[in-house]
Amino acid sequence: MAISELRLPSNVKVHELADSKRLAAALAADVAERLSSAVAAKGQACLVVSGGRSPVAFLEQLSSASLDWSKVTVSLADERWVPVEHADSNAGLLARHLFKGAAAKARFLGLYQRGDNLEAAAEAADQALTELPPIDVLILGMGDDGHTASLFPDSPHLAEGLDPGASRRCLPMLAPSVPHQRLSMTRALLSSAAFTALSVQGPGKLAALRAALAANDAAQMPIRAFLHDPLDIYWCP
Repeated sequence: MAISELRLPSNVKVHELADSKRLAAALAADVAERLSSAVAAKGQACLVVSGGRSPVAFLEQLSSASLDWSKVTVSLADERWVPVEHADSNAGLLARHLFKGAAAKARFLGLYQRGDNLEAAAEAADQALTELPPIDVLILGMGDDGHTASLFPDSPHLAEGLDPGASRRCLPMLAPSVPHQRLSMTRALLSSAAFTALSVQGPGKLAALRAALAANDAAQMPIRAFLHDPLDIYWCP
């Protein structure tokens, strides 16, 4: 099955690349161009990225992009509730793979907050995100179960997390099969991005995308909440 065989909504644009290296390069180039345009137009730009292993090559490519990083704010669509020093921290991932060289001048607004519990940390993150500029570029990923950011099927607070009219910017979330508690931006905030890219690689993700397109219940596959908004999909086998 190829991505061209999927019945995609008219709002979705597909960028089909030959392999993961070319996908990372193409996505980084497009993101850098959009950030540069935002800086030129309004004096600042805001980028929100997803964590995990998949974005590493993209982050490495983007780190060498020629743009005025001092005028760029970077945040995360989701975060594990672990300190930055923890091996599973998405903030730590950005520190290792994005914030180096000229890109080290970017302003980082993370989600991790200390707190007595996950709910308190999410409330503190929600308050911190009041300082987030309008999102110019959002990079989403997708799990085989159809989750995106840390909006997982069957997670507590998922209904609020998917509500486009919700007032919260960040909510506590739980992943069903991994140990760490999560913090996630809500659909209400994520959907405000001027440009949204979904990066997916391999047959497993393509099968998940096909399943997501086959029905409409976002509670079963949260990525469905984003498939009918303007979206650019970057895919490679």
